[in-house]
Amino acid sequence: MGKNTTTVKGSPKAAPASALEIANLRKQFGDVTACENVSLTANFGEITALLGPNGAGKSTTIACATGLLNPDGGEVRLLGSNPRTHDAETRARVGVMLQDGGLTSGATAKHLLEYASCLYSHPRNWRVLSSELGIDAFASTLVRRLSGGQRQRLSLALALLGEPDVLFLDEPTAGMDAAVKRRTRELIRAEAERGAAVILTSHALDDIASLADRIIVIAGGVVRADGTLADVENTLGNGTALALDVSATAPAQENLTGFERAVREAATAHGVSLTVNRGPASLEDILVTLSTHSTKEQK
Repeated sequence: MGKNTTTVKGSPKAAPASALEIANLRKQFGDVTACENVSLTANFGEITALLGPNGAGKSTTIACATGLLNPDGGEVRLLGSNPRTHDAETRARVGVMLQDGGLTSGATAKHLLEYASCLYSHPRNWRVLSSELGIDAFASTLVRRLSGGQRQRLSLALALLGEPDVLFLDEPTAGMDAAVKRRTRELIRAEAERGAAVILTSHALDDIASLADRIIVIAGGVVRADGTLADVENTLGNGTALALDVSATAPAQENLTGFERAVREAATAHGVSLTVNRGPASLEDILVTLSTHSTKEQK
């Protein structure tokens, strides 16, 4: 779990209770409602994960939270104020890593890191970040020639350069190999442990399970669950999964097959009481169910 330590740079004012507060967020694109009354908070020293199927409203929520989009309704407060009114000093306290974006294609990875470090008064050592994320191997390569995973590493390094108080990460480990993915998780956890608020989205359920202190499930533009991994599984998963453990021996495989078929038929036809272990659906089950429902609703 992340530490509940609040850090505020360059300001004598008391830090807000939460790094991010969203109340009744609404955003539409033409006739499509991307977010409908989304309310959530993200705290300092914690990793908050936004989980949901494609088109659920996660990216729109983050775009509004960072000030990239202007909400049609509701309120967004980042570091205590509207992100669209932040001055340069406050913006420097927010790190943003977007999966598709923002990298200058005609520059090399090294030049981007070197230049970006000059924009902060007290940046992290970009050379250390480059080494930790394995960027040295392609530091002299133009961005437009980098693979998806290499771009992700570079985007993460750029987001971490200013030691932000709030860090937004969109699919931070997408396209990375196992070793780099592990190191990336370590860096993300370290950010929360030093007191930063980390808000991430990911389709990598192992990232969510291993990193998130809190999970917010969004589907159809609405928050469906909010809490720990166990809270989310209990809220959305009850009754959707059934585990049946059977211990049996027989002289041949066909005997076991026939036994299994007979038990299933008997249970269905007569309601025979069986000893079973019931449990909530896994995060993967939940995400698949939400995706299926979303597809049906769109049709």
